[in-house]
Amino acid sequence: MTMTPRERVLAAMKLEKLDRPPVAVFTQSATIDQMNAINTFWPEAHSDPKMMCELGAAQATVFGFEAVRSAFCLTAEAERLGCAVDPGKKDRTPMLKKHPFNFDPMSGVYDEPNNVMSPEEFIKGGRPACIIEATRLMKEKYGKEYAVIAGNTGPFTLAGHLVSTENLIFGIMMDPDKVKEWVDAVNPVIKVYSQALTDAGADIVQMSEPSASTDLLSPDMFTEYSGSYVKKSLACVDGAYSVLHICGDTKPIIDHMISTGVSGISIEEKVDSAEAVKIVNGRTALIGNVGVVFPLLQGTPADCEAAGKRVSAAGFNIVSPGCGLSALISADNLKALVKGVKG
Repeated sequence: MTMTPRERVLAAMKLEKLDRPPVAVFTQSATIDQMNAINTFWPEAHSDPKMMCELGAAQATVFGFEAVRSAFCLTAEAERLGCAVDPGKKDRTPMLKKHPFNFDPMSGVYDEPNNVMSPEEFIKGGRPACIIEATRLMKEKYGKEYAVIAGNTGPFTLAGHLVSTENLIFGIMMDPDKVKEWVDAVNPVIKVYSQALTDAGADIVQMSEPSASTDLLSPDMFTEYSGSYVKKSLACVDGAYSVLHICGDTKPIIDHMISTGVSGISIEEKVDSAEAVKIVNGRTALIGNVGVVFPLLQGTPADCEAAGKRVSAAGFNIVSPGCGLSALISADNLKALVKGVKG
């Protein structure tokens, strides 16, 4: 019996054996070629639920990937909690411009996290409410055919958005209790938001936690400052699968990522594909790890097709770009990646 894309993605999340893995973009999925194809563009699509629904579905409707995804950046939560945000352009996602809270380990000047918005209020307005509504629309329009993925931001990363990631890292060395106060403050917001996305229709909640990469946190710090919080805000989501994405060389923390209890982990190409499959050893769904810069942005269609075949042959449960797509990646390269997996 022929499987729908939705059935194939959900079977892969269940670790079922398949004739081939599904191919889907789990992180940022929009490109300029998609925008042009459906006449829906950034930055407007960041804050309009109907536009977000259509552009978030374009990975499937335009290129043949096997999922749809709401949200295109990691600034929506931070903006709702008080960060100043540049809305970006057609070819660039929004960027943080100013942190709303003081956190200065060098001088010992700290704002207390008492003024962080309540989780209940958080999901009622701003772009988080837009993303929740876009997820509902996706489920309604595309959910029978495609798995619906909703993206959000991890706890250590979001805390850094509010007080400066650089200061947060310095804080670990100089006043770790203050760091934990801030991660403790944002984690309930993320938990309620994760559940709200699920309740709106997400089959999978995919959390990006780039500030917990080994470039910023040593492996022995991961569980204390990120993993233990992910366990409480993402892995426990009721009614959806949970996927944790972390950038960079995640080889030293793959075991820690799995220990959070999430349904799947998404990793970049900096980890050898075959080695990643060996480390995971069927303990969770493994998603990735086709390079976003090369081959997707800088390579040829032949390079992209070969990468899809390689990651598929290595034994990944779901073949996906290793991180969020650059808006400049060509349609030909993305179609070639799909072809490399689907045949």
